[in-house]
Amino acid sequence: MRFLTDRKRAAGLGSAGDGVHHWWQQRVTAVALVPLALLFLFPFARALGSGHEAVLAAYGKPFNAIVAIAFFAAAFAHLRLGLQEVIVDYVSSHGMRAALLVVNTLACWLLGLAGIFAVVLIAL
Repeated sequence: MRFLTDRKRAAGLGSAGDGVHHWWQQRVTAVALVPLALLFLFPFARALGSGHEAVLAAYGKPFNAIVAIAFFAAAFAHLRLGLQEVIVDYVSSHGMRAALLVVNTLACWLLGLAGIFAVVLIAL
């Protein structure tokens, strides 16, 4: 049996100094996604069964294009933060955790930029 003080038991397990910032990022992106999702989905739903030209016309309008770009940016930022929490909480191997965090960040950036690029191509 080892007698350890509370401080010694917690050494190395303390805060990484990023928790509050991460928490605020998640809340801000979640709140931003509520109106952005509605503003993104209404033009998309109207153009959904109408064909390619209707989608081009809907997202050729500057307001709809800006909303779509903001939606993709907020959605993939929020996805990255949420997946980061899952990885940190449930992956015990340090090497696997680091690899998954890198893959998570790259995948979310890649998919977000692909969506933004697609909207820019439609708008221009």
